[in-house]
Amino acid sequence: MAKKSKKFKKMVMSTLATSVLAATVEGSTFAATPPDHSNAGGKKAPSVEAQVKPIIKIGQREFKDLNANGKLDRYEDWRLPTKMRVADLLPRMSMEEKAGIMQITSLGRDTEVMNDYVNNRHIRFVIIRDNPTAEALATRANSYQKIAEATPLGIPLVFTSNPRNHINEQNQFGISEASGQFSTWPGTLGLAATGDTDLIRDFAEIARNEWRASGIQKAYGYQIETATEPRWRRISGTFGEDPTLNAEIARELVLGFQGEELSSKSIAQTIKHFPGDGAVLNGLDPHNEEGQFAVYPTEGSLYKYQLPPFQAAIDAGASSVMSYYNLPKNEGSAVQLPKELWYSETQQFEEVAGAYNKKIITDLLRGEMGFTGYVNSDSGVLTNMDYGVQNLSIEEKFAKAIDAGTNIFSDNNDPSGLISAVNKGLVDEIDLDPSVSLLLTEMFNLGLFEDPYTNPAEAQSIADSAEYQARADEAHLKSVTLLRNNENMLPLTNEKVAATKLYVEVFAGNNSAARTTALKDLIKKEEPSLTIVDTLEEANSALVMLRPTAYENKVDIHAPVDIKIGTNTGINVERVKQIENTVPTTLVINMNNPWVIDEVEPDAAAVVATYNVKGEALLDVLRGRFNPTGKLPITVPANQEAVDKNASDVPGYAESYDYTYTNAVGDDYTFGFGLSYEE
Repeated sequence: MAKKSKKFKKMVMSTLATSVLAATVEGSTFAATPPDHSNAGGKKAPSVEAQVKPIIKIGQREFKDLNANGKLDRYEDWRLPTKMRVADLLPRMSMEEKAGIMQITSLGRDTEVMNDYVNNRHIRFVIIRDNPTAEALATRANSYQKIAEATPLGIPLVFTSNPRNHINEQNQFGISEASGQFSTWPGTLGLAATGDTDLIRDFAEIARNEWRASGIQKAYGYQIETATEPRWRRISGTFGEDPTLNAEIARELVLGFQGEELSSKSIAQTIKHFPGDGAVLNGLDPHNEEGQFAVYPTEGSLYKYQLPPFQAAIDAGASSVMSYYNLPKNEGSAVQLPKELWYSETQQFEEVAGAYNKKIITDLLRGEMGFTGYVNSDSGVLTNMDYGVQNLSIEEKFAKAIDAGTNIFSDNNDPSGLISAVNKGLVDEIDLDPSVSLLLTEMFNLGLFEDPYTNPAEAQSIADSAEYQARADEAHLKSVTLLRNNENMLPLTNEKVAATKLYVEVFAGNNSAARTTALKDLIKKEEPSLTIVDTLEEANSALVMLRPTAYENKVDIHAPVDIKIGTNTGINVERVKQIENTVPTTLVINMNNPWVIDEVEPDAAAVVATYNVKGEALLDVLRGRFNPTGKLPITVPANQEAVDKNASDVPGYAESYDYTYTNAVGDDYTFGFGLSYEE
């Protein structure tokens, strides 16, 4: 466990105590009187709560009679080891119930749909993709857990979510669909830029408390793959390009969200996307057919760069792993690629997507790396992302994936294909048992069979914690990265502010005007003594913020992909250069991808990199209230030619010297670079 300051420990305890007090005063929204979850069965007795089924009392101990047969069965007895409870429950389940529990689908639109999912399709894993308050999340989760408790065996639901605690330029399906309802942290690249693993552990523990209080028990995250291909549009969801730092972060995330072992306080982690989605051909998105290929042209790159973060997460006890969409490109494929884009190390892998790839899941992940949890497919592998198995029937796809080692199928709400596979003899019912056992093991260890319910008022109190947000604000400050500072342009001291007439403009595509107004309003609020002017002609200084948007590339697989900061990103390069050539300009670039910045960087007086941070934190750094400490988590490419020639499976810092952008004063914008005002 990371060492915590006494101050932070006291803060967490104070927050929880305040939350409980608030919940007691305000009352519960799911019961007229807050239920007593205490269990007098001794110090290790869990909280037990039933909304539908009876409670069995044995002495001072309480147990849920989940199948309502009037006696305590082994799977209902929390005193027994999880393995024994699973062994008792498994034979009680029908084949259809086993097939249902092996699917995880997006949350139903309403109670009627969820009734169908739970009662008719026997689904127990659901993904939350909307963005309600913590109180609303908890209230809804309680109502759906009640539906599950009423089923014959009383098997509870597991609510899953993609990340919810980061500032997003725009919420994206399957990446980060929610923001702003819990403590708000910088983007994942921003967390990496802090270089502070204790802070990252605190982030994970805070998010765990917030999520679990709101009725969420499982995370689709985090993306711990090494970002080796600068054109890959999902770099913003990773922790950058260094496998060593990624491995350290992966460990802290797993231990922070899960604890040393899964418990009723844990959020089970589903680390993704194994064995590393970053080495994609030309950076093309594997959500599209054009981006289906993972390429490893550099000998040893898979083991040197891609696997270390996954090994760290596995060693820390990660509950599950999500396989990638990609298929590894080998010699002799029907789709021909230049020979330099494959090498012998990957010949061991069949050219099929990760969910169907036995060499990747069973041999590499389980055999070589020692993973003992369950494998969660990515969404859509049974339909439009079924790379390499497009010609198989739905029954054959289920059979091949299960044989490969996949245990649960993401975003599938129809188990009929798996049921049909069993009925047709393509899968034996007994072949479902290993997967179902792993899934039930997680449920039992999360304490859901005893108490899946939560207190909505307490959930909201925890989500609103000022102490939690204060810790998040430290991360915002520590992430801001100073790249260049000509003639000590920064910080804007009081003396400089008095003489400054500042022109402000934000470049963010169609949102440029609104974001410019918002930034001006923030500066006026935070810095009332600073004069903001409306025209460049009035100004003697400028603050220009670039918020480029990664765009979807659907191109010929052999064509180069342009990531210049002015290409399809919403940035008007000519206007930026005009401002820079008129007055000394502080250029702030939201480096959510390793953009090619050679057109806009040279004429700026100061250059700052951010990674989805709060404006207040940026202003604190620019004004000198916080001395910048952030370091680049990704290497900035020298130019587009360097990008086109890069090896997709090797980080930028490990490329040739000519790959990295070098500024006018001779500093290389490579991984780990960052200045402070003392330099």
